[in-house]
Amino acid sequence: MASSSARLALIVVSMGLLWSVGTATDYVVGDDKGWSLDFNYTQWAHDKDFHVGDRLVFKYDKKKHNVFKVNGTLFNSCTVPNDTEPFSSGHDFISLETEGRKWYICGKSDHCVNRQMKLLINVGSAAPAPAPTSGAPHSLPSSSFYIAATLAIAAILFV
Repeated sequence: MASSSARLALIVVSMGLLWSVGTATDYVVGDDKGWSLDFNYTQWAHDKDFHVGDRLVFKYDKKKHNVFKVNGTLFNSCTVPNDTEPFSSGHDFISLETEGRKWYICGKSDHCVNRQMKLLINVGSAAPAPAPTSGAPHSLPSSSFYIAATLAIAAILFV
């Protein structure tokens, strides 16, 4: 009897992991324009519904740009923090791990001040977002998804 209960518990937990990981979305900042000069990131973010577990994907020329995660004060003044290293790979994934406002700027030259390279988003709870429509970003499963799927299958087959 205990074995059946343990199996059921493992299946329920595994399915929960599959659901929570499977509903996360990767948002490519700026869509096909990427993280670049003179793009309206306020407008880009306006119709997005960000949730805990989603990821921002910053794509840019690493010789020309970078990404700093900052607070609201530094965002408003376009000030690069002294104690933080920038994301600088040209293809950065930033996980949205907590609810609330998140601020990002480019720390190069006048890119934030005069060239609109700044992004403010509001992250909601981990509740699943509605199914994407034809213009919405694609949900890209991460390696965590595959691990959870493997655990669920193993639980069903071997427990």
